[in-house]
Amino acid sequence: MKIVNVVCSAGRTGFYFDDQRAIKRGAGHDGMFYVGQPVTDGFRSIRQAGESISVMIILEDGQVAYGDCAAVQYSGAGGRDPLFLAEDFIPVIDKYIKPQLVGKEAADFRGLCKMMEAIQVDGKRLHTAIRYGVSQAILDAVAKASGRLMCEVVADEYGCTVSETPIAIFTQSGDDRYDNSDKMIIKGAQVLPHALINNVETKLGKNGEKLEEYVAWLRDRILTHRSDENYLPVFHIDVYGTIGAAFGNDNYKAMADYIEKLGKIAKPFHLRIEGPMDCDVDVPTQMKALAALTAELDARGCDVELVADEWCNTLEDIKLFADNKAGHMVQIKTPDLGGINNTIEAVLYCKEKGIGAYQGGTCNETDRSAQVCVHCAMATQPVQILAKPGMGVDEGYMIVYNEMNRIMAVRKAKKNLQK
Repeated sequence: MKIVNVVCSAGRTGFYFDDQRAIKRGAGHDGMFYVGQPVTDGFRSIRQAGESISVMIILEDGQVAYGDCAAVQYSGAGGRDPLFLAEDFIPVIDKYIKPQLVGKEAADFRGLCKMMEAIQVDGKRLHTAIRYGVSQAILDAVAKASGRLMCEVVADEYGCTVSETPIAIFTQSGDDRYDNSDKMIIKGAQVLPHALINNVETKLGKNGEKLEEYVAWLRDRILTHRSDENYLPVFHIDVYGTIGAAFGNDNYKAMADYIEKLGKIAKPFHLRIEGPMDCDVDVPTQMKALAALTAELDARGCDVELVADEWCNTLEDIKLFADNKAGHMVQIKTPDLGGINNTIEAVLYCKEKGIGAYQGGTCNETDRSAQVCVHCAMATQPVQILAKPGMGVDEGYMIVYNEMNRIMAVRKAKKNLQK
């Protein structure tokens, strides 16, 4: 079935674009606003509305397949592509991608993505957000043209098996780490709470004492309020490099001592720590530091898992971290990888190397990008998938949970018809 048109519309995401460089330089809060002037190119203010682009592929039978282009909350930071604004990039899609897709058969997801990923403008690849959204639309188009679910297309083309059971969903709290944790407990989230520990003095504590208090509170909160004693969620806490900032990025013994202590406080719950240090230099430096801390914890027999995040943005980065055992798990931050074909390959590569695959993303995505990511996860079966978009827990969890259950229900119905 041929593609006859590609149409774009500007949209909003489930969160905001934040100027990370300005925030790191000390920008203060005023409600939901940040006070001060932006630093990163393209920002009009330190916090501004997140933007997306819906890419709609029209098939010759009238069906409309679509995906959403979106970039991470800290767009334009950490070596990423520039701030993603719809008015700047809709013309790029119309000029460079639409002519390549119109007239093509919607029959080969990997082939169409390869073609799209190869497009260059002024010697540079297309913005990661564009490749992310267009690849979603391509997957949906191939699925609709062939009468399959998107997860079934992925499984067929990559030789994997669609899961018959749910993938664990990781919910993120943002700064409202107490009330939002309650929401997670009520809903029975399997992995929680993220917690946004991105400041040493106010959130971690100069000696780590504030995070210790929070982990103890979370442990007791679940033990007190869980409705089923078998409810044992994983504690996954993102510390944004603050442990390294407090104890020294290369002081592996001190960091390991602290992390080991946190793991004991969390019991009977299993603990994961994301981004323990941020060397803020380059990918190899970050990889070596995380690999050294991972080795230190493993040598002690500590069961706390480290999750790679900072400086681990591309498919190539993920392979480097996995190859060198830099972390026990890698966050695959879906918008940073460009086409979702790269996300699929990243999950499968991590599994091949025996390192945990966390199919993540950002609070600054859309309902559609989250739904398509669920299909990729059901086909590739990572350890966990992020509830997204937003930081309010309920909406992101609902979108991911419901799409997952729709997939399982439809596939079960298909099997029953075949009996």
